[in-house]
Amino acid sequence: MPRFTLRIPLALILAALSALPATAQTDLPFTAADIEAASYAGGDLPSGRSALTTKVQVLLDRSGISPGVIDGFKGGMSQSAIMAFERRSGLPIDGVMDPHVWNLLQSFAALPATKDYTITAEDAQGLVDAIPTDYAEKAQMAAMAHTSVAERLGERFHMDEKFIAFLNPGVDLVPGNTIKVVDTGSRMRGSVARILVDVNTRRVAGFDANGKLLVDYPATIGSSATPSPSGTHQVKTVALNPNYTYDPKKNFQQGDNDKVLVVPPGPNGPVGTVWIGLSKPTYGIHGTPTPSTLFRNQSMGCVRLTNWDAEELARMVSPDRTTVEFLPQGMTIADATGGNVAPAPASAEPAVAAETTTAPAETAPAAPLDYADPLAAKRAPAEPVYENTSEEEADALAPTGDPLTDALTGALPSGFVLPPVDEQP
Repeated sequence: MPRFTLRIPLALILAALSALPATAQTDLPFTAADIEAASYAGGDLPSGRSALTTKVQVLLDRSGISPGVIDGFKGGMSQSAIMAFERRSGLPIDGVMDPHVWNLLQSFAALPATKDYTITAEDAQGLVDAIPTDYAEKAQMAAMAHTSVAERLGERFHMDEKFIAFLNPGVDLVPGNTIKVVDTGSRMRGSVARILVDVNTRRVAGFDANGKLLVDYPATIGSSATPSPSGTHQVKTVALNPNYTYDPKKNFQQGDNDKVLVVPPGPNGPVGTVWIGLSKPTYGIHGTPTPSTLFRNQSMGCVRLTNWDAEELARMVSPDRTTVEFLPQGMTIADATGGNVAPAPASAEPAVAAETTTAPAETAPAAPLDYADPLAAKRAPAEPVYENTSEEEADALAPTGDPLTDALTGALPSGFVLPPVDEQP
């Protein structure tokens, strides 16, 4: 009898894995001490949430291969991160944990995977009760701020806010209390010359001028109905913590709102805390107010990263120098780079923790996310920011009805970029 082989596209496999509800997965309690003691004994990662998967997520994050939100669950984002790590390391790319992956990850295990953190008064300041959906109501707010201490600390430590509660049962998240959090180390550094956007594996990879992989992130990328652009483009603008301008004549119509509205900046804004505008009008790479849903949602054409990944990338790109290539369906990053690429050297820097390092002050890692916008004094002159739809091509391509693609590209001057905090005088 003839033999038939069923071949399922990788993207469908990842989507199916990420769509599994948390309630359908094992969720037995474990502690920070269990994470430290976790060791690999062979086979794939355990199903559900586990101390071992948490440790693997932390080590991947330290290596520059982002697992997205650290939550301890074996899922689509973690599997895609293992695949990216295998690609960089020259291993077979299957997304399955094995001794080779585990041994290479130990290069980033010099420091404990968790640490103590004492909640400060600043952590509880500037919160808002909720973020409305109506743009007129958004525009009346002072900031698109965090809605809880858990949300703020989750973004700071790359954790799902529910996972913070999981590791700290019975502990109120109030100033003065000490909690256990994961330690992902400091931001990655370097100059990204080339970005590859892979719709097949939902990853965004950044390479230096020599082709070395520096960073690799999970992303929400355009759907088949509202696809991301094709071809190669350039980074044109970079804005940290930007305002967002709603203009029904230029963007879309939301409810009864018929006037220009300026939505203030903040992590819960329509594009999160970062906008990296591309030379393709209306498109960009940006943050998101809902990092846990990256692999469950589809965008309207733009590329969404977690706020912390987007901020890291924004500090590594250069307007008019960094290219952004959207790979076609069926082509992966491994294909575009000629197969597996050489791994970046395992330096000590990515594994250094801001709170636990004993290095001199001048070598301390960059400060954690600061939504008070310390760069405001060096911001470009205040201008309304919205998509530029003056070109026929932009009119034809721009989706309607989703604020996440009504962008900031046309309002910022070409080449505008905010330097990192640690490069300020």
